[in-house]
Amino acid sequence: MNRLTRKPLASAIVLSLVALHAPALVLAQQSPDGAANAKRLDMIVVTAQKREQQVQDVPIAISAYSGDFLERYDITSYEDIGNFVPGLNIQEQSPNNPGIVIRGITSDSGAANVEPRVSVFQDGVSISKSRGSVVQPFDLQRIEVLRGPQGTLFGRGAQIGALHLIQNKAANETSASFTGGAGNFGSTLFTGYVNSPLLDDTLFARVAVYHEQRDGFVENLAGGDLNGKDTQAARASFHLNVGEQGALDLILNYQEDTPPGTAFRSGSIPTRDGNLDIKKRTADLNRGKQLGLDRTVRGVTLLGDFPLTDSWTLNTITGWRDFDSLEEFDADGSQLFALEFAEDAKGRQLSQEIRFNYDSGGRLKAFAGASYFHENGSQGVPFQTDERSFVTLPAIGLGIPPLLPDGSPNTLVDLLPLAPGFAIPLKPFHQEKSTNFGKTTAYEVFADGTWSVTDRFDITVGARASFEDVRAGYNGQFFGVPSFLGLFGLGGSPNPANPQNILFAPTDGVLSRSENFESVVGRAVASYRFTDDASGYLSVSRGRRPNVVNIDAFSSEVIDAEIVWSYEGGFKGALADGRLVYDIAAYYYDYSNFQTSIRDDDTQRFVPANGGNANAKGAEASLLWQANDNLQAFFNYGYVDAQFNQRDDDGNVQELAGNRFRLTARHSASAGIDVSADLGNGMQIYLRPSWNVRSHVFFEDTNFADIEQGGYALYNLSAGIRFGDGRWDLRGNVSNLSNKRYLIDAGNTGELFGTPTFILGSPRFYGFTLTGRF
Repeated sequence: MNRLTRKPLASAIVLSLVALHAPALVLAQQSPDGAANAKRLDMIVVTAQKREQQVQDVPIAISAYSGDFLERYDITSYEDIGNFVPGLNIQEQSPNNPGIVIRGITSDSGAANVEPRVSVFQDGVSISKSRGSVVQPFDLQRIEVLRGPQGTLFGRGAQIGALHLIQNKAANETSASFTGGAGNFGSTLFTGYVNSPLLDDTLFARVAVYHEQRDGFVENLAGGDLNGKDTQAARASFHLNVGEQGALDLILNYQEDTPPGTAFRSGSIPTRDGNLDIKKRTADLNRGKQLGLDRTVRGVTLLGDFPLTDSWTLNTITGWRDFDSLEEFDADGSQLFALEFAEDAKGRQLSQEIRFNYDSGGRLKAFAGASYFHENGSQGVPFQTDERSFVTLPAIGLGIPPLLPDGSPNTLVDLLPLAPGFAIPLKPFHQEKSTNFGKTTAYEVFADGTWSVTDRFDITVGARASFEDVRAGYNGQFFGVPSFLGLFGLGGSPNPANPQNILFAPTDGVLSRSENFESVVGRAVASYRFTDDASGYLSVSRGRRPNVVNIDAFSSEVIDAEIVWSYEGGFKGALADGRLVYDIAAYYYDYSNFQTSIRDDDTQRFVPANGGNANAKGAEASLLWQANDNLQAFFNYGYVDAQFNQRDDDGNVQELAGNRFRLTARHSASAGIDVSADLGNGMQIYLRPSWNVRSHVFFEDTNFADIEQGGYALYNLSAGIRFGDGRWDLRGNVSNLSNKRYLIDAGNTGELFGTPTFILGSPRFYGFTLTGRF
């Protein structure tokens, strides 16, 4: 779904759900020549609970992947991460417009006044607002994906999970690496880093860069191409040792994205060559090469680690971040000049966290602290149309052809025989704009501790209190000659005698409303180690999506905070002398005040609403196996059943009763094999096939027929040779090996006007890369 058009039209909140699972471990550590150090799998160390732990010791449903694993399986985008982690599904229409889904809950609203359900963090700093949350995953130490409410650990935006990107820091070594490559659709790739000490044992520096460009795989008959990539990113990091044990890490991030536009393909308006096949890789969108994105993301992070005593450590996280983006797109998915939109989004934020960690080596391990977060953002949505084309859109839903035999728009004038004597003046060009604003200042205090009741039995309890000052605003702008279509109530005006706009009611300046909110979330976990290689846990936690202050030209309202109670149990362990590692979990979520959006029949807009009660239940399993030094494999499976309850708390039948959450695949799975053979003289060949599958999904909570995608599987393959004792790596890779045609979204803004649009997933991509390590 186009988050940009649907959200601005109503400042709406949209939810989506899907649940899957991912392996909780990485493959064994690699020596320079690529061979495994040992047959027993090494456990990756994570910091999900704000202290270093092996992933198998963390009583949370967590998946962790090292930078080595990401490189092995050619994971270079958020979508790739989602394909390999069946607990995580990421729908990326563009870097500006992602939908991040954990266990069926989607975080994708672009509105400045709406908080996400899923948090995205970069070295402990929240980057969760969707228009700035997509960052290029390069030169990473690891990725952690936490499923279930994580408000205690990660704060107010982690209602149902968190994605944490941990970047490589500067180290006391001299090293460098580069990867360069090329492939189909004119793709080029270059990434690399250089690390060096600046002052012996005191100051170190690391610089990393990333470039990837690929032409769009959808031809636009109006000019140019669509669904491509053009990303440039750079990072500079510095590590300073302070005193005998203290340390500071300064990280500077910069990213620029300028890809071509997104291919929204109409299912009811043919292209100029008469084609209506929504899975054909052509489109016919107005404005040609003017469509696309121009986005810049900047960030500064300062991490502090200061041991105070043998038992106490002070950690600080300071973050500054901003993003600016302008995206032009054609929401009707056709050559009609009917729904021409853009989005101009801006966001600025400043955050500070101070945390004290306690670990004396005894039975208690704990942390406590406080944080400050300030964010100021806006989302402007310019809209342009030819009113003569715009009025044909409702007729399309009635089966009236949108084009005349000569290819010109079938305008209202041509439809007059259907309504004799009825005519209104229609403008060939109309424009208007709406902007929503959001400013949030939040203070939080938190504490979490684990008490080892016995050597095998632990109890963990934690809580976080939030105090929020929220201000929301709305501004509707009118340009030029009034539109008489405002008389029909689509956008209208607060003054019916003076209709001006079609979609966005105009205002006299910015309307605003401020509110204060308080909340408490928490968790309780009991875990038991049956043996040194097997443990289990039971947990209950409370998650919250903050209240929404929603305002338009006519009124304002506060939408209740969405609350979820999570009940979860799991087993983690290893068999076969540590060569087979497993992770099994089952969960049940109970939602109240489920924030969703419904269509207003009067305005034809999606508006925020309390969807009532809902529930989700599921189970997940992952296996990681290392047969020997040259054969490793992983497998993951997830099941989820998530739907709206039949009745609300008062016994009334709910509007979406029994409907499945959008983007919720009941079944999902992924698997991969890494097999290699030593050739001698420091040479090794390898083959790495992988596979992922998802069952049927609806793209809307309304579960409309045809706004859906059946189950499908994707196959990927990489193969190569390492030589020079592992210093060089020449690889070929193919994604979507079978060139499967599938949809990643459907419905979108066009659906409101009788012409749903559809977005295709990526086709077969292939290429070659050369990596050098020094």
